[in-house]
Amino acid sequence: MTQPGTAKKSVQLSGVVVAESAVSSIDPDAGVLMYRGYDIADLAEHATYEETAYLLLHGDLPDAAARATFAEVLARRELPEAVEQAIDRSAAGAAPMDMLRTCASMLAFDSELAGATDRASSLAAATTLIAKLPTAIARHHRRREGLEPVDPDPSLGYAESFLTMLTGEAPSDRAARIFDVAVILHAEHEMNASTFTARVVAGTGADLTAAVTAGIAALSGPLHGGANAAAMALFEQWGSAERTPDAVHGMFERKEKLFGFGHPLYRAYDPRAAILKRFSEELSAAAGEPNWFAITDAAERTVFEEKGLFPNVDLYSASVYRYLGIPTDLFTPVFAMSRVAGQAAHVLEQQADNRIIRPSATYVGEPPRSYPRSG
Repeated sequence: MTQPGTAKKSVQLSGVVVAESAVSSIDPDAGVLMYRGYDIADLAEHATYEETAYLLLHGDLPDAAARATFAEVLARRELPEAVEQAIDRSAAGAAPMDMLRTCASMLAFDSELAGATDRASSLAAATTLIAKLPTAIARHHRRREGLEPVDPDPSLGYAESFLTMLTGEAPSDRAARIFDVAVILHAEHEMNASTFTARVVAGTGADLTAAVTAGIAALSGPLHGGANAAAMALFEQWGSAERTPDAVHGMFERKEKLFGFGHPLYRAYDPRAAILKRFSEELSAAAGEPNWFAITDAAERTVFEEKGLFPNVDLYSASVYRYLGIPTDLFTPVFAMSRVAGQAAHVLEQQADNRIIRPSATYVGEPPRSYPRSG
């Protein structure tokens, strides 16, 4: 596993190695991210999400036969009736990430996969989550909008299927490919907060569904998976590329949190942001105002000039998702459904050589005291 180098004081446990992993590696100075030894840029250019998920779970890219079998498994996207009913009942009031966390847990109900921690059962649970969580997100969104759900089509790939279920319309080939690459880029990122959470839960002997459900809960916060939605809210406030520099300067003066910049590991340009930036610019050419790419580009230049900070994946994933017609409050659920493959790969790794993860804390409380006695 790549050593993170100089620890960041603002990040707890920064620089502390908690596991050995063969799933992914990061070169923070060169700005390189690899899945199982494959550069993320190479995967983004040539792979599909299905191939990438297989790579993460199994350690190697699939051959033709394995690719076809795995794609067939991931095409089993229908939700159990109980999960559909839970979504339909709660769609009007439930936040998307609350719904997603609940649906992930419910997928273990009445299943022989519940409680099982052997590799075969864990792989089956992982593919179930990867296949069905996009259906849950799309169904929840359409129900809350008063629209009929779109049934999953097993003939479609992962990316095209999700966008079709979400919008009710088949995306262009280019839009489907851009989204496919976006979910590849979000599929894994070493020992991030939600993956660490999943490994901690797996370390107790809990099954894969429990571990990934905990990971989804950890990913929901604005300092992790919710950062791209928080970044989009800033872009909407700024409104135009012309107003962005002054708005950024004002945030620095007020010491407000600027989402989309800096990273606990990278000391160079986030390689995922570089790919998504190109997509954002491409999509902006055929879109109207506001020009989300121009706003993010102006923010990037301003922040680098003033603070020397590079953008992270959240800056440009936000504008790409918006251009693809994904509502802002679904940015984090989309991130979560993408990351299941990486979290599951880490859980499998944890289960293969398990030891409970139990760090220590420095006590800073009261010195020893005696219980007061009356009389």
